[in-house]
Amino acid sequence: MSTNSAQSQATESQATQSQATQSQTTQAQANTTEPAPVRGTTVNKSQGGRRLENYLPPEGVPIAFDISGGGARLGAQILDIMITFGGVILLLFLLLWSNLLGWSAFLILLSLLFFFVRVPYYVLSELVWNGRTLGKRLVKIRVISADGTRLSPYQITARNLMKEIEVFTPIAMIFSVPDKPGYATAFLMLWVFVVLLVPFFNKRRQRLGDMIAGTLVVDQPLTLLLPDLAQTATETRAKPRYLFDPSHLGIYGRFELQTLEQILRSPPQSPEQRSNISSVTKTILTKIDYPETVTPSDQWQFLTDFYTAQREFLESRQLFGDARENKFHDVAKTAKTGADARLTPPK
Repeated sequence: MSTNSAQSQATESQATQSQATQSQTTQAQANTTEPAPVRGTTVNKSQGGRRLENYLPPEGVPIAFDISGGGARLGAQILDIMITFGGVILLLFLLLWSNLLGWSAFLILLSLLFFFVRVPYYVLSELVWNGRTLGKRLVKIRVISADGTRLSPYQITARNLMKEIEVFTPIAMIFSVPDKPGYATAFLMLWVFVVLLVPFFNKRRQRLGDMIAGTLVVDQPLTLLLPDLAQTATETRAKPRYLFDPSHLGIYGRFELQTLEQILRSPPQSPEQRSNISSVTKTILTKIDYPETVTPSDQWQFLTDFYTAQREFLESRQLFGDARENKFHDVAKTAKTGADARLTPPK
C-alpha cells in the first residue's frame, strides 16, 4: 500500500508540474501577442462630409477614407461616358446622316453598342486600375471593398452590371423603344429617379449595385509622408539632454517604439494630453529604472531623447538579427527555448 501511495503522489506531482509549465508557456505566448487592430468601420459625419473610420485594408494598417459625394461621382460618370462613347456616337451619327440607317435602327444599334462597349470598359478598367476608371482617376475617387478585403472581380462585375439595370437600360428603353404606353415611360422615369436618390438615404452613400457587391466609392487619399522624428530631433539639437545605457534600451521593442512615435507626433495642448505625457514618462522611468529625475517641464524632452536612442538601439540590433518585437521579447524567447528543450529527446 505504501508503494502504491508513493507512486500515486509522484504521478500527481509530475502532472502538477506539467500543468504549471503549460500554464507558464501559454501565459508567455499570450503576453507576446500584440493587440489586434479593431475591425468595424464607422461613418463619421463632420463638416458636411462623411468619413469612413477604422477601415482595415488587407495590409492590416487602419486607414480613414472620405466617402465620395454625389458631385464627384456624377463628374466621373460624365467623363467616362464622354471618353468611351464619343467615337461611337460620332460613327452612328455619320451612318444616320448618310441615310444608311433609319431612326429606329439607329436607336437600337446605339443601345447595343452602348451596352457592349460600356460594360467591358467599366469592368476591365476597374480591374486593371484597382477600382478606378479613367473618369474616376481624373476626379480622384476609387471603389473599395466595404469589408476591407481586396476588391474582387465578382464585386466589380456585379456593381457594373447593376448599373445597367439601375440607370442605363431604363434610359435606353425610354428613348429607343417606340410606341410604348405612357404608363411604361412614367414607370421607367420613376425607377431612374428613385434609384438615383438611394445614395442620399444611406450613410455610406451606396447605390443598389454597391450594396449588392459590398463596395464603397471613396475619395483617393493624398500621399502624405510625415517627417522622421529621429531626423527632426537630430537637426534641432546637436547633443541630447538625456543619455541612456543599453540596459535602459534593451527592455522595449518595435511595438512600444511605434506607440511612442504616435504620441510624439503632436505636442500636448490640453490638460488631458499633458497628463497622458506625464503618465507615459513615469511608466518608462519606472520600467527602465532610470537614475535621473525628470521634471514635468522636461518630460517631452525626455520622451524625445528616449525615442531617438531607442530607435538607434533597435536598428543596430536588427543588423545582427536580433529583432525585438515588443517588451515581452525575452519572455517569448525563454518560453520558446523551454518548449524546444521539452520537445528535444534526451540523448
